Amino acid sequence: MYIIPANTKRGNLIFSIFRPIDLIIFGVGVGITFIAILIFQNSLSSTGLTVACIAPAIISAILVAPVPYYHNVMNVLIEGYEFFTTRQRLIWKGWCYLDGNKK
Repeated sequence: MYIIPANTKRGNLIFSIFRPIDLIIFGVGVGITFIAILIFQNSLSSTGLTVACIAPAIISAILVAPVPYYHNVMNVLIEGYEFFTTRQRLIWKGWCYLDGNKK
C-alpha cells in the first residue's frame, strides 16, 4: 500500500490552483465584461445594465473558484450533471455477494 500526498497534482497546475482551461474561461469572462463596459460606458448609470455587463466576469470567477474535495465549482457542476443524467450501475459486493453459491 502506497501513501500518496494530497498535493501531488499541484505541481501540474498554474499558481498551484488553476488548470489552463480555468484561466481561459476566466480570461474570456473578463474579456467579455471589458468589451461590454467599453460598449455601454455612457449608459452604465442603470443598475440592471451594470450588473449585466459585470455578470460574465462574476460567473467565470465563480466557476473557477476552488472548492474542497473537487478542483473547482465547474467540476462539481459537471459531476452532478453526469450523476443525474447517466444510468448508474451499482455492483453489490457485500456480505451476501455469492448468495449461497460457493466457488
